[in-house]
Amino acid sequence: MRKLTQLVLLATVLVASPAFADMKIAVLNYQMALLESDAAKKYAVDAEKKFGPQLTKLKSLESSAKGIQDRLVSGGDKMAQPERERLELEFKQKARDFQFQSKELNEAKAVADREMLKQLKPKLDQAVEEVIKKGAFDLVFERGAVIDVKPQYDVTRQVIERMNQLK
Repeated sequence: MRKLTQLVLLATVLVASPAFADMKIAVLNYQMALLESDAAKKYAVDAEKKFGPQLTKLKSLESSAKGIQDRLVSGGDKMAQPERERLELEFKQKARDFQFQSKELNEAKAVADREMLKQLKPKLDQAVEEVIKKGAFDLVFERGAVIDVKPQYDVTRQVIERMNQLK
């Protein structure tokens, strides 16, 4: 399907070459423009502070469970039955706690990410629109739709700079 799309695009360009001769074309990496903005970088730092303690707790829980598992694997057959059962129960409990807390952390982070995107998307769209108007571009491609591009056609940096200027 992608090859067909590229072939159709190439055929269109060849047929309409005189029309494209006067067109100004640009390429934009929309995702990079969003993630490299000052606001997104600030969010990443804030998210690390907000979710860091939970992540540390998860890592501690994981290492504790791994320690129990290692004890069971290395010496489980030499342990008394009640001790082995207690360790197996403790391991299962830690594994459940890890899964539950991991799920909660992922959900909380996803909610925070969506909220950040909801706040930044209008700014990004405005910055894109202003760069397109200022550059008088006739056609702007998403970077993922282009195989190779010369740096002078990439307007991603300009969009990032414009977005950082917007408050």
